[in-house]
Amino acid sequence: MICGTETRDNITRALALAAPPHSVDSWIDRRYTCKYHLTDGEFVISVQESSDAASARSFFDTVQGSVAPVQPIEGLANLGLSAYETTDGVVVFLKDNMTLQVDARKLTDKVGPHGVTRTAFSYQVATAILACWTAH
Repeated sequence: MICGTETRDNITRALALAAPPHSVDSWIDRRYTCKYHLTDGEFVISVQESSDAASARSFFDTVQGSVAPVQPIEGLANLGLSAYETTDGVVVFLKDNMTLQVDARKLTDKVGPHGVTRTAFSYQVATAILACWTAH
């Protein structure tokens, strides 16, 4: 789904692109990654599938340490899920046994026709993906 038509169309609309962006996907060690090649840089979405919720929490915490410093996403903005973000463009959500990471650190400081921050763009894409996920 992260490399699918719906996500590609969301990115195309959000950035007002003339055509859908080129993407390359991979599946390695239960981690599905989609790299979007944009004019302003590379944009990466990944989902780590863990064997259970506890393993997913451990992975979520490990990622937090690797992208620190982070701030929690709280209130309605976290959609009732564990989530955090960085100021430089990373947004991470934990749902069931899956960890969604959206990384815009390689994009320009402001993206799209409205000049949103990389973090705001990552959050926009992450929440659109989460809206399509169903509970296991």
